[in-house]
Amino acid sequence: MASAHGMLGYAAMSSGTLRQALDVVERYARLRISLLAITHDERPGEVRACYRPTQPIAAIERPLLEAVVLSTMRVLGVISMGACPVQRVSFTFAAPEYASLARDLFGCEVRYNQSWTGFSVHPDALDVPLRLADPEAFAEAARICQRELDKLTANESLAARVRRLMLEQTSGFPSLQVTARLVHMTPRTLHRHLLDEGTSFRDLLEEVRHTLAVEHLKSGHFAIEEIAFTLGYSDLANFRRAFKRWESVPPSEYRARHQRAAG
Repeated sequence: MASAHGMLGYAAMSSGTLRQALDVVERYARLRISLLAITHDERPGEVRACYRPTQPIAAIERPLLEAVVLSTMRVLGVISMGACPVQRVSFTFAAPEYASLARDLFGCEVRYNQSWTGFSVHPDALDVPLRLADPEAFAEAARICQRELDKLTANESLAARVRRLMLEQTSGFPSLQVTARLVHMTPRTLHRHLLDEGTSFRDLLEEVRHTLAVEHLKSGHFAIEEIAFTLGYSDLANFRRAFKRWESVPPSEYRARHQRAAG
């Protein structure tokens, strides 16, 4: 039930359209789970609800993502009263032993070893009025969610906020200018405050790239060339040099060592 997800669930349940529900879930997902960022991506023929870890979760990645995707799909089914069928579910990890049961569990096609995790619906479903829509209830629930989010981030350092913004992106990292706009500062003010906290935008970007590179290599989901591209390196040699600076070994050797240790 949507109500099991607190005020965020009530906001989603009283949304006017699926688009509004996806927007509110994307904005306030941190109130329910801090390990994942949820975004939606509109493409020709489908709208993807995408889930991305905001910190290393390798040990619990599969069960966590399966549970959260299934939970969100069930909320969608409740608020749309079944009028918004999911087209397919996608996971980045390899097919588990129980993959043959996944279609029955999720109620649609399930694909593994994909470039993204989440589910997709048809674009026509985005703006269809939902039967449970309640504008006043939605506005109140959204206000409460915002108040709770403000409390959650009140004591968060600026560096932590910038790091989170970088980790929440599904394609590329925000520039200094874009990041400054997201935190309601000028680039110069953002730079100055980060220096006061003993870091810089470049240092944070380096840290996030390092963290994600290590996690991608350990997971084995992507080729080294794909990891380099995902992290914003147009030249594979530059990624290799950066990784060797971080871990003292090339990425291929790091992956091989991890696979031997895991095996």
